Amino acid sequence: MARGDGIHRTSARNMRLTTPKLKNAQQHNEREKESYVNQDIVPERSHLNVHFKKPDGGYLEQFEQMEADGLISTRGIKEDAFRYGELIFDVNSAYFFNHGGYDFAKQFYHDAYQAAIKIVGGERYILSAVMHADERNRAMSEALGQDVYHYHLHVVYVPVVEKQIRWSKRCKDKSLVGKVKETVMQVSMSKKWASKPVLDEVTGEPLKTAKGKPVLKKSYSVLQDDFFRYMLEAGYADVERGERGSSEEHLTVTQFKVEREQARLAELQTEKSEVQAEIGQLQAEKAEAEKSAKEAQTELRLLAPKLKSMEKLAAEYSSDPEDLLPLPDRMESAKSYREKKSKPLLEKIVKVMRSVYRAYLDVCQKFELLQRKYDTEVPYLKKQLAEVKGENVELQETARNYHRLCRAYGPERVAETVAAVKRQEQAEKEQKRSQKRRHDRDAR
Repeated sequence: MARGDGIHRTSARNMRLTTPKLKNAQQHNEREKESYVNQDIVPERSHLNVHFKKPDGGYLEQFEQMEADGLISTRGIKEDAFRYGELIFDVNSAYFFNHGGYDFAKQFYHDAYQAAIKIVGGERYILSAVMHADERNRAMSEALGQDVYHYHLHVVYVPVVEKQIRWSKRCKDKSLVGKVKETVMQVSMSKKWASKPVLDEVTGEPLKTAKGKPVLKKSYSVLQDDFFRYMLEAGYADVERGERGSSEEHLTVTQFKVEREQARLAELQTEKSEVQAEIGQLQAEKAEAEKSAKEAQTELRLLAPKLKSMEKLAAEYSSDPEDLLPLPDRMESAKSYREKKSKPLLEKIVKVMRSVYRAYLDVCQKFELLQRKYDTEVPYLKKQLAEVKGENVELQETARNYHRLCRAYGPERVAETVAAVKRQEQAEKEQKRSQKRRHDRDAR
């Protein structure tokens, strides 16, 4: 896998397969599908794929024939056990591009297949070995302005270990008890890839921890060591081993897409949660605004008829009382009545009407403010909801793409790929932190 540092590193990955997953591996490796989720596969180039061992039939049929012939034994293993393995050998696309491309890749992976035979324990346990030359490296192609292809090797095999079957105590001939009855090649993924003890370079003895426990080297590290050593012995001195202590594994273009889709899915889910929280708050504010507006409208509808009558009445009585109650022509007593009774009363009525009219104007002003706020917030909320719906559509499409990849490559394979990328990212973060601490110490 390329790091952009100009160093070409070997990479070997071991995938564990159950019987249900074996068919999907066959369809992908042998290009038996009519269409592929990976849009970078170019079917017109599939005839350039190279078989170093072409399967005689289906992968499962070959396995069953090997068992029938006594070449392997499945005694004692469960139906859902990892009965099959797939090794994927790889160097970054730039390595092959710089060495001429297709022809160089064929020779390189021919030699890599010889390494695979040693790693597996014999060619008889290999079901298929094919180099893919039909997957386009989109990033490099766009950068260089020409088609660049990602060459890699798939080797499907049966993981076996030698097992001695001994005579049990139920044997009639007691002299045979405990002696080897037969030796079989037992199918066992866990024993094939068991961690190995680390040996002291000087004494050759197994290294132990302070508590006396053996120091073990993980099977993935052993695989990387073996593949690099075999390729170095084959004369490829311009490659380096995958970084020690990292969890870097082979990632095809499609698997890179899985990682990107997974990251995008997580990002969208986070954004969705944030947007949903914001929507909840906006909806609460909207509901409160609508409630206030409805209350104001109801109140206004109830008050409006009365206030309009009061407005008319107040207008009628807003003139000077002298004009409303002129002095009578003949009856002098009317003046006294007007001064002492009518005029004061009318003044009070006019004062009340003016107060009611001012209150009415105040209510109208408040209603207008509420109406403007409502008219402003509703379009904003509608816009926010439209954006969220758009993001939800994008999230759903991303999720569907992710599930398509799971169906095409299997959820275990996708999960392992994503886990590998996460471990790689964590290792790179640790490396950066370590470099920063070293830089800080040097600066002091």
